[in-house]
Amino acid sequence: GSLPLSCTNLVGGKVLEETYMKWIHYKDECLKMIHNEPVPQGMLCRRTFDHYACWPDGPPGSVVNVSCPSYLPWFDKVSQGLVFRRCGSDGHWVEVEDGEVWRDISQCEEEPEVEFQEELMVSFKTLYTIGYTLSLFALVSALIILLSIRKLHCTRNYIHANLFVSFILRAVSVIVKDTMLERHWGREIMRQADIGEMLSHKAAIGCRIAQVVMQYCVLANHYWFFGEAIYLYSVLIASVFIDNNKYLPYICLGWGTPLLFVIPWVLAKLLRENKECWAVNENMSYWWIIRFPILFATLINLLLFIKILKVILSKLRANHQNGYPDYKLRLAKATLTLIPLFGIHEIIFIFVTDEQTSGVLRFVKVFSTLFLNSFQGFLVAVLYCYFNKEVCEIFYCFSCCVVISIVYPPSNLSPAAL
Repeated sequence: GSLPLSCTNLVGGKVLEETYMKWIHYKDECLKMIHNEPVPQGMLCRRTFDHYACWPDGPPGSVVNVSCPSYLPWFDKVSQGLVFRRCGSDGHWVEVEDGEVWRDISQCEEEPEVEFQEELMVSFKTLYTIGYTLSLFALVSALIILLSIRKLHCTRNYIHANLFVSFILRAVSVIVKDTMLERHWGREIMRQADIGEMLSHKAAIGCRIAQVVMQYCVLANHYWFFGEAIYLYSVLIASVFIDNNKYLPYICLGWGTPLLFVIPWVLAKLLRENKECWAVNENMSYWWIIRFPILFATLINLLLFIKILKVILSKLRANHQNGYPDYKLRLAKATLTLIPLFGIHEIIFIFVTDEQTSGVLRFVKVFSTLFLNSFQGFLVAVLYCYFNKEVCEIFYCFSCCVVISIVYPPSNLSPAAL
């Protein structure tokens, strides 16, 4: 048997497995009742399980009702509801035109508010897919510029380049993960596939790999924020000159540190919570293996951000006394420029965990997080490559050369001029 389509159409991947197991239990209990209870004499509509509800014997000419099935994910909201069938005068369940047995499940259906929330989440997904795609193109172009122009080769830009790579990998991993989830949990797939087979470990392995890669890329992205903050702090405050030979610690921090947390998380999921695509966090202590290092890096970045701003403010005030009146504007510009580079915007909801949010606050958090995270790569690429002073100078010189070559092509130069 399979889970009814009325349920699979509305259940997301995170709760489908739990719903399926509850449905199996509900079905087994129903079949026990059907086989074990004595059968009354006389003409009756016979007890049955129609893959949705468990029906007792019904007298002819009556409307039989049972409680909404307990396996429904939204059962708490419809626990007082009933589902109905009609027993015909001939002792057979009444059928509709297409040959299916008539059934009224209107009292057990998901509330319109929940359907609206699902549509809203689909809109959020479209928004952040656009953001990640836009960021991807901007970051790839920016990375090519930083790596192809020798004049831009320095430790600062090497760190920028690695940050760009982490953004690229994060965007790709999120898009791939969503694709894998859609392939594994998509509603059209649910209509055609056997739910038990779809929930098997073999079917979920590709989805789990995508989930692991995405978690690693998100962590790497945050620790390259951390690297950017440490580098700027070292240059501005500690007055440490960092040459290319001291670049290796940043590589270890950005690409190595995430492994220290992703590997234990994978082992915990594999041994203790090996379900569907590893997107469910029944035991939140396992999720903290991933969440804690992100919170730690974000808080340290905030402290470094504040100290760096204090140094910038003191230097701008000194310039103000020397005849530069716009130091407040320049401080604001520096602040807005550093926020996306250090990932400081994440501090807004850092203490508002998923378990604590509900209702409007939850949707505000989800929207803000998805919007800022998806477009952050685009903003960083623009600020630290396309608006970079050195890059602008190089492109200005290049454009001048192009204009000169068009206005004064080499073929127009005479031998005497040479």
